[in-house]
Amino acid sequence: MILLDGKKLSERILDELKEEIASMKKKLRLGVVVVGKDPVIEKFVAQKKKAAESVGVDVRIYPFDKAITTNELRKRIAAIVHEPANTGVIVQLPLPEHINKQYILNAIPPEKDVDVLSGRAVGSFVVGKSDVMPPVVGAIRALLEEYGITYRNKHVAILGAGNLVGRPVAFLLLFEGASFSVITEETDRPEQLLQKADVIISGIGKPHFVKGDMLKDGVVIIDAGTSESSGKLVGDIDPASVEEKVSHLTPVPGGIGPVTVAVLLKNLVALATRRK
Repeated sequence: MILLDGKKLSERILDELKEEIASMKKKLRLGVVVVGKDPVIEKFVAQKKKAAESVGVDVRIYPFDKAITTNELRKRIAAIVHEPANTGVIVQLPLPEHINKQYILNAIPPEKDVDVLSGRAVGSFVVGKSDVMPPVVGAIRALLEEYGITYRNKHVAILGAGNLVGRPVAFLLLFEGASFSVITEETDRPEQLLQKADVIISGIGKPHFVKGDMLKDGVVIIDAGTSESSGKLVGDIDPASVEEKVSHLTPVPGGIGPVTVAVLLKNLVALATRRK
């Protein structure tokens, strides 16, 4: 089993971005909206901040109380996105359950939507008119290209249909004419679809959900699902169980995560350059 090293690839992307940003006249700043306090979320934000500052991007954190209303948060974000210093703005997910997530995400204009989560940004991506792609999708594509792995003439199984992984990956594969299945909680006999898959892309956030007996030999697995188990960050795939079946696997941590952050910053530069 070959582990796809996301750390190495992300470091190369960040090195390239650092040179590009150093040559830009305008200072770049990423605004990060954080609602509530959660150790896992704080960890993800810290990783983004560290990577951004390593390439010369300033980061401004906008913390809000968990009890904030949807309308009040929308007003605050409207002000944040209009700050000229903010080159890009992201809303760190997940948001508290009482908040209308998509209404909040739609407050970010496409020209500053580095996460590609607003309705307008997603629409442009779906029809192939976006200058950037959702960070997780970009990370998956970059890692596959790095290791010479293709899904052409192969069947892909997408585990989960969430906004961050499953849905944008499905849009990309649909646009590129690839053959794929989307597996959700409503899917009847999901194990049958998994056993037929040449490539599995998972983003359900269920610790070690996928076991070796669900797979066929030689399958490629992209594990883009992260969650905590016994205080550790783990993925959707049980690495010990699948070791004898899988040809390539992205580890958690160290696989998709670091590349996703690098692609997000790449999006920031691309959108800033486009606005010149």
